Amino acid sequence: MAMEIQIHKQVGFFMNGERQIQFSGPVMFFHERVLPERGVPAGYAALIDAYGLSVPLPRTLSATGERHRTRGETGWRILTPRHAPPATLEGHLTFALKYEGLDLAVLKRLFKAVGARSIETLVKATPTGTYARRIWFLYEWLLGERLNLPDAEKGTYTQVVDPKRQFAVKGQTSPRHRLWNNLPGTAAFCPMAFRTPKLDAFIQMDLSDRARAAVAAVPRDLLARTAAFLLLNDSKSSYAIEGERPPQDRIQRWGRAIGEAGRHPLSLDELLRLQKIVIGDARFVKLGLREEGGFVGEHDRETRIPLPDHISARPEDLPALIEGLIAFDRGAAGAMDAVIAAAILAFGFVYVHPFVDGNGRLHRYLIHHVLAGRGFHPTGVVFPVSSAILGQIDRYRAVLEDHSKRLLPVIDWAPTTDGNVEVRSDTGDFYRFFDATAHAEFLYECVQKTIEEDLPRETEFLARYDRFRAVVGTVADMPERTIDLIFRFLHQNSGRLSGRARSREFSELADAEVNALEVAYRRIFEREQTEGPASL
Repeated sequence: MAMEIQIHKQVGFFMNGERQIQFSGPVMFFHERVLPERGVPAGYAALIDAYGLSVPLPRTLSATGERHRTRGETGWRILTPRHAPPATLEGHLTFALKYEGLDLAVLKRLFKAVGARSIETLVKATPTGTYARRIWFLYEWLLGERLNLPDAEKGTYTQVVDPKRQFAVKGQTSPRHRLWNNLPGTAAFCPMAFRTPKLDAFIQMDLSDRARAAVAAVPRDLLARTAAFLLLNDSKSSYAIEGERPPQDRIQRWGRAIGEAGRHPLSLDELLRLQKIVIGDARFVKLGLREEGGFVGEHDRETRIPLPDHISARPEDLPALIEGLIAFDRGAAGAMDAVIAAAILAFGFVYVHPFVDGNGRLHRYLIHHVLAGRGFHPTGVVFPVSSAILGQIDRYRAVLEDHSKRLLPVIDWAPTTDGNVEVRSDTGDFYRFFDATAHAEFLYECVQKTIEEDLPRETEFLARYDRFRAVVGTVADMPERTIDLIFRFLHQNSGRLSGRARSREFSELADAEVNALEVAYRRIFEREQTEGPASL
């Protein structure tokens, strides 16, 4: 095999007990990822490779190249030779914290692999060092174990999370480590989101204020009708995303539940109550937390072996994961940006997939739960987030699959006799610690669309419809149902009443009356002829 695709070329080693640790030399391929140029894996990439960690690869890995320039491409960040860390545990850990931020899943698996003594030795070498104290804190926080180290007596207080690199909360001090713990969650559930130009730009938009300004001048009765439609549309779209067309009463019942989002504290009992509403007829669905494995995907047509796109959390991990989600909702979700918090909670829930059925709709409900609880949208108005998601369903699925594709290769599973999956490896950390950056960006896009497009378009449509209804009243005396029917006929036929409609449903109208209604429709809904009204 050609030398340039050799994965392991020793450049440094040290002893960890009786185990010799080797770090990779220059490579062009790393765990099936192609580097944009020849480079030496650094930080998390080097640690994952050297210690054989079975973890989802970070979305972006780092390496040091041969040229004195920094280069970033999909999946890789290539730094200069002067950035190359010492080929040691401390060297690559420090590099990771300095240049890559926190990947808690990798760190926890690494700490388990190296053991307490290695971290104690690292900290004792530089007891006042910023990175050493952060590593010390993270070991104890993630593993729940106290290292054999005295409390720090010196060292400037610094933050565990670099807020310039990843979103964090104000948090509280940890005197033992002389650090400020600003992690946005608990050790039971703490996904992280990186600061990106896109997310910073969204935050600067202050979309919540824009939404309130958009409805400030809308008459109360018109706003109430707009809100009612948006609520129903969100409920209908949420079922449509799952490929379901339930009866109207179920859509309305779920819509009412969405309308109450944010009013009830999140708890397991509350999630179970919502699951019953979503499912409706539960005769063929076991409600409550799963007691068996779960996956999203298909089955082989002949063997019925599962073909997973996503494997859910193990049933034995569900109680702790749900507790972590609830703790996040009651803590960090109220202390960080509302849309980012909603993305973390909602997508965390759907990856866990705690129920046999209803997970997708509850996942989108949790978006409303956070936004409403934080007062992000105007009172009485529910953003049709599900409708926005349905409008870009391929991107939504791509966001979901990005994490699942990195997760699947590190899950040891086997098919069961009933066509399900049995997970044989410890996977709980992969659901409590994941990179939520892409999810937050996507959700912000959906929220922006609902505020800048859906909300004003629906309000304007209803105002135009009222004008049309008033014109109809001057032409002929019709009940509301008939006015709605003639509107639909006109809309479907580009402002013309078809010959069939004129000869049947509206045979009583004179030609002059029909002409007056057609002219009025085209004048009032001229723009909707190309855009289409939101309410149809």
